[in-house]
Amino acid sequence: MTGWLYLIAAGVLEIGFASMIKPTENFTKVIPTIVFVIFAFGSFYMLTKAVEYIPIGTAYAVWTGIGAVGTVIIGMVIYNDPINTMRIFFLCTLIASIIGLKLVS
Repeated sequence: MTGWLYLIAAGVLEIGFASMIKPTENFTKVIPTIVFVIFAFGSFYMLTKAVEYIPIGTAYAVWTGIGAVGTVIIGMVIYNDPINTMRIFFLCTLIASIIGLKLVS
């Protein structure tokens, strides 16, 4: 269970750093860039801790999946990214895939 907690934390931090890319304005804004770096380092650190318990392939797939799902949601809620039926459908298939990887690991 410890590995999965590390992995969830890594995924949440990945959402944080991926969502901070836009506010950095090509890394010209200091504060958003610092926040991006903190989230990125934290995410990679937690991922390295997670792979002590979880196979690397599973951990990496789940990590990127959590980050992708969360970042898409942040994009739709905060950055007014488009919301449509197909985006929601494929987001749900990604979530189902992440759950499937958890169940078989």
